[in-house]
Amino acid sequence: MRAPHPRTSLLALIPALALTACGGGDGTPTLLGDKPLVIGHRGASGYLPDHTLEGYKKAIELGADFIEPDLVATQDGVLIARHEPNITATTDVVQRPEFAARKTKKTVDGVQEEGWFASDFTLAELKTLRAIQPLAERDQVHNGKYAIPTLEEVLDLAKAEGARLGRSIGVYPETKHPTYHVNLGLQLEDRLLAVLAQYGYTSKAAPVIVQSFEVSNLKYLRSKTQVRLVQLVDADDVKPDGSISLVAPYDKPYDFAVAGDARTFASLLTPAGLKEVKTYADGIGPWKPYLIPSKQVDANNDGKPDDLNGDGKIDERDRVMLPATDVVRNAHAAGLFVHAYTFRSEPRRLASDFRGDPKAEYKLFYNLGVDGVFSDFPDHAKAARDN
Repeated sequence: MRAPHPRTSLLALIPALALTACGGGDGTPTLLGDKPLVIGHRGASGYLPDHTLEGYKKAIELGADFIEPDLVATQDGVLIARHEPNITATTDVVQRPEFAARKTKKTVDGVQEEGWFASDFTLAELKTLRAIQPLAERDQVHNGKYAIPTLEEVLDLAKAEGARLGRSIGVYPETKHPTYHVNLGLQLEDRLLAVLAQYGYTSKAAPVIVQSFEVSNLKYLRSKTQVRLVQLVDADDVKPDGSISLVAPYDKPYDFAVAGDARTFASLLTPAGLKEVKTYADGIGPWKPYLIPSKQVDANNDGKPDDLNGDGKIDERDRVMLPATDVVRNAHAAGLFVHAYTFRSEPRRLASDFRGDPKAEYKLFYNLGVDGVFSDFPDHAKAARDN
């Protein structure tokens, strides 16, 4: 999933994971009546640095049904788990004098970035780096401890932990910035499919779901594999009135921008858009305000948002939830499951309705019928689902 911005297996057990990992038709309003999936967003990123084997293992221990590695390519064409091609904020590369000369500028989805990029490093070089927690508000004590894993290492971990725990652990890779990687000659799709094939993961029953914010690469993947695919749906921000803000590069899939396609991310969530998505994907992964928006309050009509909790700051705690949209209902009608992102437990990230209780937010979305949630705190997602 996107970074926070103002606006993200045992072969013997695979059949049980065909469409969910929780099982049981318990009458919940999901597409198939099963319990919603808990997806460990970048691992257990509320507790440990993103995209580390230790973080993924923590997510599994906390009850995640799937773990989510974002995938970028190294200079030598290996898929590794990093949130972005730019590794500046998620590794200790800034403190590594031997790599000082690698600092550069690159254009990612039309935006120029400065820093250090995975495609300028071999896997062996990247293995000398260590992950750091990118969010200052979260625990920094684990910085510099954990290595950058490859996709194979993530898949091996899921299989080993599934065997140890006696339950299926799925892997939910995201192809990050596919067009960017094409332009580097480091296309992600065939590399991903080759790795999955090594594990026998080629069918809808495999413990794998592949996601992307772009469309053309999902269509290509659908022509090559039957593993489940998910169309991610982004936005830039939520406006004060609760409507979605669509500003580049978060306004549309980047392959649409390159092709001059006028459609936006919001276009994908119309009934017609969902019908088209169904031709190449099994589900959608929308930013959660598309499903249940929230708005600011200006009760005194002074043109400024009210500080509802009186803490002198305006954040999510000063928003109120609005009625749900029809996106989940329409997606289900089109035969698509809905996995929403990103659920975080810090009080400043929770609307006033939830009174600082993250489980209250989960329950609202579960009651709406979402089929899964991407969570930084999988234990909270599981507790809200199962209790």
